[in-house]
This record gives sequence, C-alpha cells and structure tokens, in this order.
Amino acid sequence: MHSSRYRVQSGDIGLQVYTWGDPGHTPLVLVHGYPDNHRVWAPVAERLADEFYVVAYDVRGAGESDRPRGRRAYRMPKLAQDLATVVDAVLPGRDFHLAAHDWGSIQSWESVTTAPLNERILSYTTISGPSLDHMGFWMRKRLRGHTRTARRDLFRQTFSSWYIWFFQAPFMPELVWRTVAGRFWPVYLEKREGVQEPEPNPTQTDDGSYGVWLYRANFVNKLLRPEPRHAQCPVQLIVPTGDNYVGTMLFDDLHEWVPELFRRDLDATHWVMLSHADEIAAALREFAQAVDQGAHREQLAHLRVQNNSSQERAMAS
Repeated sequence: MHSSRYRVQSGDIGLQVYTWGDPGHTPLVLVHGYPDNHRVWAPVAERLADEFYVVAYDVRGAGESDRPRGRRAYRMPKLAQDLATVVDAVLPGRDFHLAAHDWGSIQSWESVTTAPLNERILSYTTISGPSLDHMGFWMRKRLRGHTRTARRDLFRQTFSSWYIWFFQAPFMPELVWRTVAGRFWPVYLEKREGVQEPEPNPTQTDDGSYGVWLYRANFVNKLLRPEPRHAQCPVQLIVPTGDNYVGTMLFDDLHEWVPELFRRDLDATHWVMLSHADEIAAALREFAQAVDQGAHREQLAHLRVQNNSSQERAMAS
C-alpha cells in the first residue's frame, strides 16, 4: 500500500508521485520504463519500505500523470526536469539513491551525468536502459570496426530494436495499441516474457500509445549527435541476460563513462522487477547501503567491472 500520494507540477505538466516507508529513512527514487507506469516497481518498493523512503512517479504520458502530445513535450531536458521537480517536492534539499528500468533508465542517465541533479544522486542502478548518448558512441565505434564481432553486434542490436524504428511512424503505433496491444498486453508479458503483473493496469493502452513520443522525441537526434556523458556517482548495472530488447553487448563500453561501475548479471528477461523482485530489492539494498557506508569499493569488489571488455579486445585484434 502507498503511504502517500502527491501531485506535483513540472511546468504545465502534472505528475503523480507515490511513496512508501518512513520519510526519515534514506531516500530511494525509482523510475519506470515503457510501456509501464509506477506499478511495475511496486513489488520491489514494498520489499524495501522498511529500510528506505521509496519514491516513485508516473512519468509524463503514463499512469495518472498528464499526457502531452508532440516531440517537444518529451525531449530529454523535459524528462530530466520532471525528476528534479519530483525530488525537490518530496525530498527538498536531500541527496538520494536512484534506480531505473528501461526508458526510465534511459532518461535518468541525463540527470546522472549533468548538473544540477547529478550532485544529489548518491548512486545509480540502471536496468535495461543505456544512455542514448553512450549508445550513439557505441554504434559509431562498431560502424568503424572491421571485425565480424563488431558487425554482428551492431546487426543483432538493430534487429532487437525493431520497435524503435516502428515507433517513428505517425499514427500506426497508437492504432496498434488502441486496437490490439492494449488488450493483449498481459498475455504478451506472460507468453513472451514469462512474467505476470500483480494486478491489471487500467491505463495500459494510454501508457503504450502516448509513450511512443519518448522514442520519437529522442532516439534519432541522440544517436546521430551523441554528447559525452560521464557519471560522477557509483553505478550498479543489472543485466537480465535473457533480455529480448536490450543486448548485453550495449554495455561493453560503459566503463568509459562510469569510473565506478559494478555489474550484476541475472538469468531473467526484460521485466526483471516483476519476475525477480526479491533479487532486485536485495541488489538495491546492498548497493545503497555499501555506498552510504563509503565501503562500496571493498564490499562490492566482486562486482567491479574492469576496464577491459571482451568487445574492446575483439575490435583491437
């Protein structure tokens, strides 16, 4: 059960915010992906509410938050401002841990790597959501590569991301959501991903149809004109090795952007918060507590990613 619900205003957009636990505890902010809303984090939030003050919100276009239309309303700076608005309202002046999944992770990289919010983020856990800037540099590197491995990885990720290019089309993605996908989404999750939602999502059709603006507003321009994005906080990378949408090779170069990178692989599919809530909650707990104690380098040494990926070695050969 939610301990509190808040309505905050980010410019002309109203955002719905939810909290669990004691406000005096260490804050942990959770950001959901597409085509979800905050409900996807509920099983994890409930497991952490005794130790953390857990905050989640429906991103613009999802759940009970407002649903603007058009590319400008979903540009990355707007999404970063939404996160800043939420934490300023619920956690005024406080530092916090951040965890995000899928598109929530993609947009959160902007806050993790740029001022002013990056100064307040104690740690970042990213699940199935690379920075689009990092991805743009990753693609350039593989396009210039002359090895079979480089070409194969680029082809595999392009094939896995077919839906991104479909979402660029006008009208058709919304039509699919309103006629078919919204109704059969729970069946798709169960049959394709092997997961079940705790309860039906009453806004699923709108979450899917409005959320395509996230892809239209950001993917092409970011991939074509990536900017350097370096994290200052420790980053925990959780990789579901059975992810059908985000290839594990996308993270081969992440150490170039993250000085303190800790990686966990889980035998799971994309919606790992639903299928492995206990494991995700435990990983968030261990990481945040180690960072708070200033002992993450020692306590999490077994997870530390070294700066010598197999991909780099393959491309150098």
